[in-house]
Amino acid sequence: MLVSSITVAAIYLLDHPQQMGSTSIPAMGKFLSPFTGFWSTAETKADFQDQTYDLEIFDAPVRIIYDDRLVPHIFAESLEDAIAAQGFVTAKYRLWQMDISTRSTGGRLSEILGEKVLERDQLQRRKGLLFAAENAVKGWKKNPKVYNYAEKYAAGVNAYVNALNDKSMPFEFKLLNYKPEEWTTLKTALFTKAMAQSLCMRESDLETTNAYQHFGQEVFDFLYPEYNPKQSPIIPAEIKFDFAAKIQSDTNSQRQTPQTGMIPHTPYAKPPPFLGSNNWAVTGEKTRTGNPILCSDPHLGLSLPSIWYEVHLVTPKMNVYGVSLPGLPGVIMGFNEHAAWGMTNVGHDMVDWYQIEWKDESRTQYILDGKTVDVENRIETYHLKDGTTILDTVKYTVWGPVVYESDDHPYSDLAMRWIGHDEASPEEIDVFVQLDQVSSYEEYNAALENYESPAQNVVFATKKGDIAIHPSGKFPIKKDQQGRMVQTGNTSDNAWQGFIPNDHKFKVKNPSSNYVGSANQRTTHQDYPYYYNGGFDDYRGRYLHRQLDKMDNITVKDMMALQNDNYSIEAEELLQLLLQNLDRSQLDKAQRAILLTLEDWKYNFEADLVAPTFYDVWTELFYKQTWDEIYNETHKNLLKPELWRTIALLEDNPNHEFFDIENTPIMETAKDICTQTFIEMSKQMEERKNNDQHLTWADFKATQVTHLGQIPALSVQNIPIGGYHHALNAVREDFGPSWRMVVELGDVINAYGIFPGGQSGNPSSQFYDNMIEDWAKGDYQQLLFVKEPDELLSNQLFEETFN
Repeated sequence: MLVSSITVAAIYLLDHPQQMGSTSIPAMGKFLSPFTGFWSTAETKADFQDQTYDLEIFDAPVRIIYDDRLVPHIFAESLEDAIAAQGFVTAKYRLWQMDISTRSTGGRLSEILGEKVLERDQLQRRKGLLFAAENAVKGWKKNPKVYNYAEKYAAGVNAYVNALNDKSMPFEFKLLNYKPEEWTTLKTALFTKAMAQSLCMRESDLETTNAYQHFGQEVFDFLYPEYNPKQSPIIPAEIKFDFAAKIQSDTNSQRQTPQTGMIPHTPYAKPPPFLGSNNWAVTGEKTRTGNPILCSDPHLGLSLPSIWYEVHLVTPKMNVYGVSLPGLPGVIMGFNEHAAWGMTNVGHDMVDWYQIEWKDESRTQYILDGKTVDVENRIETYHLKDGTTILDTVKYTVWGPVVYESDDHPYSDLAMRWIGHDEASPEEIDVFVQLDQVSSYEEYNAALENYESPAQNVVFATKKGDIAIHPSGKFPIKKDQQGRMVQTGNTSDNAWQGFIPNDHKFKVKNPSSNYVGSANQRTTHQDYPYYYNGGFDDYRGRYLHRQLDKMDNITVKDMMALQNDNYSIEAEELLQLLLQNLDRSQLDKAQRAILLTLEDWKYNFEADLVAPTFYDVWTELFYKQTWDEIYNETHKNLLKPELWRTIALLEDNPNHEFFDIENTPIMETAKDICTQTFIEMSKQMEERKNNDQHLTWADFKATQVTHLGQIPALSVQNIPIGGYHHALNAVREDFGPSWRMVVELGDVINAYGIFPGGQSGNPSSQFYDNMIEDWAKGDYQQLLFVKEPDELLSNQLFEETFN
């Protein structure tokens, strides 16, 4: 975004009371100073001139060559120096993002935004995010060599922070009138917990408990089956599990609900469903060149700056390229001279809730196994922007922090058992450092044995021809059905029974299909010996496997096209059923025209089509009308049936009583619901046209990449892009493919990638959002993977040298 956009932002800020979350941005005297205010952040030629730094944090000279996309290629004599340099360059271009992300996670936004975000901060602390980060650091310190990586990264960040002055301070610090702090290993841990919160803190225990209580077991089992028979799991059926689980399943023992009946608490906001992604790898048997190809595109929130920072690290023992997370050392997803890897979210349930039986109304002691146990009180301190200090007490039990408390319902207080609270493995940081250096399947497998959270499906391919995928992480051993609902916390029998051992985890290497892949679908078929539950996508994985099954003679461009594929199996299955149950005799001329458009549609969510808009509105109306019994009971916070179950009901029993509208005197069927909601959709489309609103899918979906400060003038809105959350190109309004990568592993690595943003977090920089247009078009950038600095001469923007 150019300086003119900053001017627009300034005008907007002067004319509008700005909000950061729910808090007004402060007065802007310093912010508008022509010498040290936001004008001084404007990019100039001086920003791209060669520079030399004398810093004591390096053991030997380091060279950083920035290419013409502002990607730093770091050449260092040791891994530690490379990590320190990575910390420096990441802070240089993403410091405010690093600061605000860790403040948000650790419950410290009220220090800079004031009392209006205090409640959010308190919830973060009550959920134990700061406690979790402290436990991570505690674990890391048990391996001094690995902990040193986090310290080296922090040293690099702080070398940049210490060189800042009022003029060079990043834009947002000036806007909010505060200064960056020293970076610490705790902040690195907070960033890991930010990812864990997004990727493995989603659950529906309260809603499931209430649905069970509301409907009873028979109807509950009918509406909420766990396994979709149409699933195409990550681990193929040819993989046999020749071991027994370390615990015997007992279905009935875990069908328990709280003694008080319905859970009265309103569930806190959850991460969006299916935050996760696609990844796959094919062997040379399926490609035109005979080389393996690996593809990865994680789907996350779309923001400016992007969640990813592209980086290339070269030492005498390592040459790795890919994307990093601003705040963590090493490359998270990428490739080296021998192999490539990528990740999607596993989606297993890693949060369970336990109802606390208090000894008395003081709530200082609780009952466990017939004994009285004292709570551990953790005092959380909040230093507000206005100088006020607030103290809050969080009660910790054997299960974890008591998050849900109510004076009206003291015996419905709930404690949270979350995998992210556990003390981290001493090797946690080392997992990605090891991946960055792997050259074989055996090394990949060894690296992942220490990976814990958030659980990820790690796809892998080597030049030698091996492909593999390991759903990796720390997986609790549960009894059958355990964790679907709130459990009683007065007995340790309800605790997790340890963790699945590494030799019992899910793994596949070189399957007969000649491909591996994941798209957040269920991990295994039903023959896996251990019980697990969670949230799994029902469509993208099936489509991915369908396409890879029939593809041969594959090229890199074919893989790019598949990543950008807008076809949806959900639409393929649901639309035909809706059309079959539509009473055409009730439609007028305009409605018949919409019907014809839908009948001609091929289930592709292309940007310039109107049929996807018609389908999306119709299906949402149909779903809500079908489950009006649940939507009418909003105060009860009932779990809603999955879409695949709704489709199955429509297909198998269109006259089922659940298609009856609760508040009408007649008995409706699916035909009535389909027709009524189609007519309502048509009316909404006509109203939209009358208001001069476009009906194309891109206009209706209105995809945007939003500045982390929620400032419209610094965001990119109404991006002309297709995609659908149940298509491989899973673009939604503000979520989607956050890093597309395709790597062909030949004698020479042939790699491409792109993310919706730019390398710089400075809104005045030409590298702030320069890749969004290409990303929306499905284009890619070639990734400059070299061994020596001189190979970058034709693409060099400038160089930094550290002595």
